Amino acid sequence: MAEKELDKGEMLYCLGDIVHNEQEVNRLRDKGLVTIDREQLLHLCCCKVLFRAHGEPPGTYQIIRGNHLVLVDATCRVVLHLQQMIKSTYEKTKDRNAQIVIYGKLGHAEVNGLVGQTEGQAIVVENEDDLRKLDFTKDIYLYSQTTKSVEGFERIVNLMARQSEEGGGTFLFFNTICHQLIERFRDIIEFAGKHDIIILVSGKESSNGKELFKHCKAINPLTYMISSPEEIVGLHINLTRNICIGICGATSTPRWLMEKVEEKLKELSLKFTI
Repeated sequence: MAEKELDKGEMLYCLGDIVHNEQEVNRLRDKGLVTIDREQLLHLCCCKVLFRAHGEPPGTYQIIRGNHLVLVDATCRVVLHLQQMIKSTYEKTKDRNAQIVIYGKLGHAEVNGLVGQTEGQAIVVENEDDLRKLDFTKDIYLYSQTTKSVEGFERIVNLMARQSEEGGGTFLFFNTICHQLIERFRDIIEFAGKHDIIILVSGKESSNGKELFKHCKAINPLTYMISSPEEIVGLHINLTRNICIGICGATSTPRWLMEKVEEKLKELSLKFTI
């Protein structure tokens, strides 16, 4: 969507990095995409702004309308549906003082958008320690950030179910992890077992990339995560034998970047597969 708008030759602003991949962000910057933060958004007027796939809270849409900005809304449809689910649950339960809980990374763009559907009342839990924030005598509705791992979500569900039973509150959970990502995890685990070494190409800030790396490394200890082809040299891969290297990427990794990694491996005369 960003490229389509940029091809028109118009100025386009993006609220936050369009994806968690520095190489792709730089490529689109060179095409004219201007990345801004929330403070800069407040001072824009009568121009075009893109919302990235992570989604935004209702307050950001109010800024867009108030500043007479043209919105290019690239929010992922899966994220939009999740926002609607959380907003609906909040509206139906806020009079009962129920707790809306989101399993996700505190401060992550998607999570901020989800919390915004509850007027800031949702509670974010990242791990077992965060469960201390909850009152298990009250009703609890649990959702997940779309890019979290199934294993992590199931672990949190089991812990919360046990404590809710002890506390007496009602506990309902909704597996809102993106199904495409679940399939990607399964495919990449199989992929990791078929190669001597795995090179995962991902932005350092990509939550999905971090989860994929963890899963790959559990299957294949010789798994490395890099963000650019130049980092391959620093891996000190053993070149004394004929090895097979698998290249994969996070959801925010463009194919052209994986192909650059392939080219770099060719330079090093390694056997590779994609």
